[in-house]
Amino acid sequence: MILFINACVRENSRTLHLAKDYISYYNNNNEPVTEVELCSAGLYPLGRDTLEKRESHIAEGNFADEMFAQAHLLKQADRIIIAAPYWDYSFPSLIKVWIEQLCVMGLTFDYSSEGIPTSLCSLNELVYITTAGGYIPEKNFGYDYVCEVFTSFFGVKKCRCIKAEGLDIAGNDPEEIIKMTKREYRK
Repeated sequence: MILFINACVRENSRTLHLAKDYISYYNNNNEPVTEVELCSAGLYPLGRDTLEKRESHIAEGNFADEMFAQAHLLKQADRIIIAAPYWDYSFPSLIKVWIEQLCVMGLTFDYSSEGIPTSLCSLNELVYITTAGGYIPEKNFGYDYVCEVFTSFFGVKKCRCIKAEGLDIAGNDPEEIIKMTKREYRK
């Protein structure tokens, strides 16, 4: 199963357009695609009460609560595609809230006797798709963070970033930049 994470807030999101094109182009095997639209997924940051409740469930090995729904989806996925616009040198905050709900010891990862996270998932690939009005610097904090979490905790074997940048720079042709990005990943 392909898990498609839609972190695009704007109605006419260029990132979402690019991600949907990528999925339609690369899903030759017609794998089932489960889309999670983060804006309407009912996500909440972990606070004192929710953290205590979560820790209690984890200690009991009880992962039936709705608070573990995103982690269960992750466990079912072979591939994950994340559509996240480039905001403030990173990504929309919903991505961080979502990741907090994925990191569930005993469900999506565990620790070895040496204290190293070991995955309980079977993800082969993560594709991170983003667009930026300006240019993304060498340190891509959003992608780099997501790639590190997913390789360290969830055992992703391959991470890839697809980006269309400079879309709002005077003199640039955003439509041509998007077309060029599509040609690059279709090679």
